[in-house]
Amino acid sequence: MAKVAIIFGSESDRETMKTACEVLDLFSIEYTVEVLSAHRNPGKVMEFARSAETNGYKVIIAGAGMAAHLAGAVAANTTLPVIGVPIDTSSLGGLDALLSTVQMPSGVPVATMAIGKAGAKNAAILAAEILALCDENLRKRLKEFRGLGA
Repeated sequence: MAKVAIIFGSESDRETMKTACEVLDLFSIEYTVEVLSAHRNPGKVMEFARSAETNGYKVIIAGAGMAAHLAGAVAANTTLPVIGVPIDTSSLGGLDALLSTVQMPSGVPVATMAIGKAGAKNAAILAAEILALCDENLRKRLKEFRGLGA
């Protein structure tokens, strides 16, 4: 069963979020990918978030551009860790997505990464670190990946 859900707000975000998939593949972490928009299909986002734990997910990575409400909408409906990836899809260079993702109200945390592919990569590494808390083999692979020895 997939442990990580990678979701993003639009098909145009797939290229950026592919970087997260590549990192999870490197660590042999199972994941699923789904396009869900907090603005175009908010009911599906809420349903996804509320059933994520029951469906076996441990971490959710949510990428979105512009108003970037996806990570926050998911975090409002689950207690699973949510990692937000702001995507550069507007004339503001992704700053709008960064601010929308990072400015969550008290009590509804979203771990916010850098804008774009670097953020997607770091989101996958952070997801692996979270999963490694209960997986010694994954912890060893992360240490090797980071050059920290086994």
